[in-house]
Amino acid sequence: MTTPTQTLGILGGGQLGMMLAQSALKLGYTCVFLEDAPHAPASLYGQVYSSQQLDEFVAKSDIFSLEFENTPVATASYLADQKQGIYPPPTALAVAQDRLAEKALFNELDIPTVPYRAVSSLDDLQGACDELGLPLVLKTSRGGYDGKGQFVIKTTSDIATAWGELGGAVTGGAMPAPLIAEGFIHFSREVSLIGVRGRTGEVGFYPLVENVHTNGILAKTTAPAPNADTLNQTAQASMKKLLEKLDYVGVLTLELFVSENGLIANEIAPRVHNSGHWTIEGANTSQFENHVRAVLGLPLGDTGIVKPSVMLNVIDKYPNVNELLTHAGVHFHHYHKAERDGRKIGHITVMPTDSEKLAETVQKVARLLQ
Repeated sequence: MTTPTQTLGILGGGQLGMMLAQSALKLGYTCVFLEDAPHAPASLYGQVYSSQQLDEFVAKSDIFSLEFENTPVATASYLADQKQGIYPPPTALAVAQDRLAEKALFNELDIPTVPYRAVSSLDDLQGACDELGLPLVLKTSRGGYDGKGQFVIKTTSDIATAWGELGGAVTGGAMPAPLIAEGFIHFSREVSLIGVRGRTGEVGFYPLVENVHTNGILAKTTAPAPNADTLNQTAQASMKKLLEKLDYVGVLTLELFVSENGLIANEIAPRVHNSGHWTIEGANTSQFENHVRAVLGLPLGDTGIVKPSVMLNVIDKYPNVNELLTHAGVHFHHYHKAERDGRKIGHITVMPTDSEKLAETVQKVARLLQ
């Protein structure tokens, strides 16, 4: 007897939704998407419904998930009461959308963070600068990604400018939400951990990876992160606390800084993540497949690596595919998005058969992206 095919309804239709759908189809499931851009990448793999067609989207779906953490919590909460519900839970979405709530959760779970203060006025900002010292990073507590919605205050002369860009001058004096001032830390590298939790509480972790950003956008991920055995154990302990506290189902990403005092939590992303794209070829089960498995109540797959790999984001413009594919062990993923400055439009995973040639191949591929 065959099991009827279920349809997974995904909030968002970008490249993450597209790659989730690729994994779902492989397992025998279909996807539909709630997305206001009708020709978004995920439209290649399933019907796209606009936000004005929410009822039709619900009617076509059996269970729900998301690929974009800025999805309205109200929409996620509505879907939580429909059919089999939504995973991850709306509570995780709400925390991830508010940097102050996120930092408070880290502190509650004894996960180290930078010192921070809520900022609702220019006086608050001045007080935060006096207390935390300079340099200091001022961020919007809600919204912002890939380096957007933040200002590094290096000297006292920057305070008024930062407030003008992110605070009262932009909002006409009415703050829609507090800003957050974060103490500046010196770190040696940025890392992230991807964990997954199933509906029965089963948990899996991918290895800690090292990330390099350019202009606030992830440019390169090395998997696994070099010399990170102890850090990996610490990160997994923090991830386990988060997954259990949030009663989480699906893939969760924890971004961290490596400082002289150990790991410092930066933020979480309640979804599959750019720093986990290498898992499509580089892990026994990709983050996308494991997210689908978790949401649908299937057993989780093995998170172990196939071999060390490096993921490079394709930003701004596409490389020459003919030249790219002349290099052994190169896997190109095209997102079917138009070229645009600062836009992630694809990624490349490099994992040659001869691991000793990994660094050499990465250098060659990186030159093609310049």
